[in-house]
Amino acid sequence: MGEYVGLDVSMEETSMCVMDAAGEIVWEGKIATEPGELVRALRVRAPGAVKVGLETGPVSTWLWHQLQEAKVRVVCLDARHAQAALSMRINKTDRNDAAGLAQLVRMGWYREVKVKRLATHVDAGG
Repeated sequence: MGEYVGLDVSMEETSMCVMDAAGEIVWEGKIATEPGELVRALRVRAPGAVKVGLETGPVSTWLWHQLQEAKVRVVCLDARHAQAALSMRINKTDRNDAAGLAQLVRMGWYREVKVKRLATHVDAGG
């Protein structure tokens, strides 16, 4: 049954696309960019999630760690690599980007970024 999920993350809200193994979109929507809300949505909309993908960005490290802690199978995709694939889509919207990210993780066409420990980022800023 496994679903593949793309998260197009912004500071306020995240566009989520849930895709089945055949590439059909089974759910799309927007969720507050808050780990608890995202985890709840994933548990309801993609209970059999094989992989959840999000791009590198301002909140990706924090969000990746929070999702990992909640036992979500999340991968962080290199934004430049993902953008190259997403740029081929006709309409550039958060909704389409989330669908594109779901497709990338479903097909395995992505470059995973190793996410550093959260403490590394906190120490570097202070």
